[in-house]
Amino acid sequence: MWNSVLQKSYLHTSVHLLKKAAHNLKGKSTADQRWIVRQLNDPFVKAAHVHNYRCRSAFKLLEIDDKYKLLKPGFNVIDCGAAPGAWSQIAVHRVNSTGANGEFPRGTVVGIDLLRIAPLDGAHFLSNHDITDPVTHAKLLELLPGAQAHVIMSDMAPNASGFKEMDHEKLITMSLSLIDLAEKVLQTGGSLICKYWDGALAHQLQQKLSAVFRDVRTVKPKASRKESSELFFLARSYRKNVMV
Repeated sequence: MWNSVLQKSYLHTSVHLLKKAAHNLKGKSTADQRWIVRQLNDPFVKAAHVHNYRCRSAFKLLEIDDKYKLLKPGFNVIDCGAAPGAWSQIAVHRVNSTGANGEFPRGTVVGIDLLRIAPLDGAHFLSNHDITDPVTHAKLLELLPGAQAHVIMSDMAPNASGFKEMDHEKLITMSLSLIDLAEKVLQTGGSLICKYWDGALAHQLQQKLSAVFRDVRTVKPKASRKESSELFFLARSYRKNVMV
């Protein structure tokens, strides 16, 4: 599946992108030039253009969900750190939140980010909202049918400071806050997926997750660049009201 998708994407977009490359590189710093070249050569960037996904990260969620079947029609989903909205795009389709498929139940997708998120049919976006804020929690409870979610997902990350250990610690702290969110809105048996960067504190996050989820495992989708320390914890079968 993945090879066919990427091959089609390459054929449709490579010529167009390569024509733009020379112009895009003019006047750029060395670091910017490296980034542009990497983007131009990235098959997932090309595939995202073809499939009209807001960014390449859509393929991370697609691969994870294809394997573990987290998103089902009728499910309520919270997308944390949703901007620009690629994961929400996938969720909208898979939980049928637009109601486009009348044969299946209609789900709900709520995206949250400190940044503005452009509107997306089938999703409720809480732009300029903090997932740790009680005001945000109250709005979630209003938007989610039954005031509960089946899945919490997070591809959020702090702005890079250039200090690897500091950034790692910040992301772990952000991911730990998802456990507090789960206590408020995740239903028993629900799932959570969150990004983390490998490092000394990763085991603390894993231990906290394992205390309230029956199954916790590490996954690294093909769309996560090989050189990146990016990984995801996939936590399933939430045990509500367990003391952490």
